[in-house]
Amino acid sequence: MAGALYGSFAVTACANDSRGSGKEDEKLKGSKVLVLGGTGRVGGSTAVALSKLSPHLSIAVGGRNREKGAAMVATLGRNSSFVEVDFENAESLKAALDGVDLVVHAAGPFQQTEKCPVLEAAIETKTAYLDVCDDTNYALRAKTFKDKAVAAGIPAITTGGIYPGVSNLMAAELVRVATSESEREPERLRFYYYTAGSGGAGPTILATSFLLLGEDVIAYNKGEKVKLKPFSGMINIDFGKGIGSRDVYLLNLPEVHSAHEILGIPTVSARFGTAPFFWNWGMEIMTNLLPQEFLKDRSKVGEMVQLFDPLVRTVDGFAGERVAMRIDLKCTDGRDTVGLFSHKSLSQCVGTATAAFALAILEGSTQPGVWFPEEPEGIAVEARQILLERVSQGTINFVMNKPPWMVETKPKELGLGIYV
Repeated sequence: MAGALYGSFAVTACANDSRGSGKEDEKLKGSKVLVLGGTGRVGGSTAVALSKLSPHLSIAVGGRNREKGAAMVATLGRNSSFVEVDFENAESLKAALDGVDLVVHAAGPFQQTEKCPVLEAAIETKTAYLDVCDDTNYALRAKTFKDKAVAAGIPAITTGGIYPGVSNLMAAELVRVATSESEREPERLRFYYYTAGSGGAGPTILATSFLLLGEDVIAYNKGEKVKLKPFSGMINIDFGKGIGSRDVYLLNLPEVHSAHEILGIPTVSARFGTAPFFWNWGMEIMTNLLPQEFLKDRSKVGEMVQLFDPLVRTVDGFAGERVAMRIDLKCTDGRDTVGLFSHKSLSQCVGTATAAFALAILEGSTQPGVWFPEEPEGIAVEARQILLERVSQGTINFVMNKPPWMVETKPKELGLGIYV
């Protein structure tokens, strides 16, 4: 059982509570979802989660490899099919979107790309859109298509995975509850993330991590945009039971920009760490020794991924796949509140998270346009509870709106000199 306190209401979910097998699922009967990158780790996990959360959905797995596609269809069973598609070819994309109600773009990495071909094809074919983008430049480029999406009557969400995605919603809820309780204003927001090894997400997350090392970190300090060195500024963060304390480092992530702009928080940053510890050391060494231009080159990074992938898979075997997110909000009255999420498997929970966003769009929670998750036009405030209930299935820990000492394994000293 996982629980989260949301101010005036509680969120609870069991591992076997589908939240989509009853009346909600009946409403979606006949709807078709195309998962691009559906033969990969993230896309495949999303397709599986969709089939469990809403068995009546028709799921098309989009990819280039027919053999992998057939294997995924065999896993999904009835109501599934494979579509061969070239993600970078407009005509191929439009043909694949024929008769589709929602396209989920899970074919990363999104770093160092210059266009949004899937979103453009979705708007042209009037198909609802969701991506799991974790790149600031791509997300901001996607937002420039807002007016076209509005004109086409198409709802679209960018950065709709686990982090960013669920982490954005957790931040929005922390701010909503904090500002509704008193006259205080949000002052500082910090996103902290931890993943053991690759989290079972495979080469994509490895490529993403390397590419992010080639980007200056954009953070905000008292309203001013600041540029910082990637994978610097290490601090040790307590992620609560099941995870414990972990070292995390600055990375350039899109939720920093969106939280600053949309939630109106003057100081925002994001940090990430992994395990075993030598992966963090390796990332630091790469940042210090390799030129940024090298780390921005997708082909060179691809070669590095091929080189490191066998080792990463071996280490994943004993490091596990655990993932944790901690979002800390500080307000002008000095009060700190925390949202905490941890799960045994990144590859599993990112699929569940993306599927939850997909269902929210299909159920009508998203207005026409291109939105970040924390925008109410993206996920309506009243729809956040259902989405987070779905995501909370199988979590190790999921709490919201608590003071830090209530979630930490080694609580720090309280204001009166009392330890708890």
